[in-house]
Amino acid sequence: MSSIPDDESIFGKAIAEHFEVVRQVEAQQSVLEGIARAMTAVLRNGGKILWCGNGGSAADSQHLAAELVGRFRRERRSLASIALTTDSSILTAVANDYGYEAVFSRQIEGLGNIGDLLVGISTSGSSHNVIAALEAARSQGLVTVGFTGEGGGKIAQRVDHLLAIASRDTARIQEAHILAGHMLCDWIEIDFLRTEAAIQAHAAQPEAAR
Repeated sequence: MSSIPDDESIFGKAIAEHFEVVRQVEAQQSVLEGIARAMTAVLRNGGKILWCGNGGSAADSQHLAAELVGRFRRERRSLASIALTTDSSILTAVANDYGYEAVFSRQIEGLGNIGDLLVGISTSGSSHNVIAALEAARSQGLVTVGFTGEGGGKIAQRVDHLLAIASRDTARIQEAHILAGHMLCDWIEIDFLRTEAAIQAHAAQPEAAR
């Protein structure tokens, strides 16, 4: 008997589960809109969007910060966004001096300002360093957003906005998180381009017509 898995048990199962988490995201469009509006308000007011997470969620943090600083689909000005997962000197120094739980909260203490926004990503909702970062952010007046799995874990009580995917499968939750992140980037980009177009149209009008 062959030990090679069949395509249905691997591919078919994964695709079916993926469609299910996509439906989970579809059902939370009002949550996503609330997050999108909070993000655009922060950026319009001169704030920045910060991201943190571990492992695959660290990769998602870097990915989504890059979409904002660079671009997602359209040409527009760069938007202020930082992944707190990228500076190996900070991460290792803080972990060595204060413990791994502080690797993100210490950065929030130094980099976070009132009016910024922190997205904490944790598929379990219980990552200690992400929780510590969200607690630090709230104490400093930042808007807080959580991307989690089923139930939201301990993060649920520590955020202003929660996107909780009703799954316990890490891979599927991460797929839903990156889908949600891409849609948020799309919203933000369109919003900024429309705002800039309106400003330019207003500036182009003769003074008497304003």
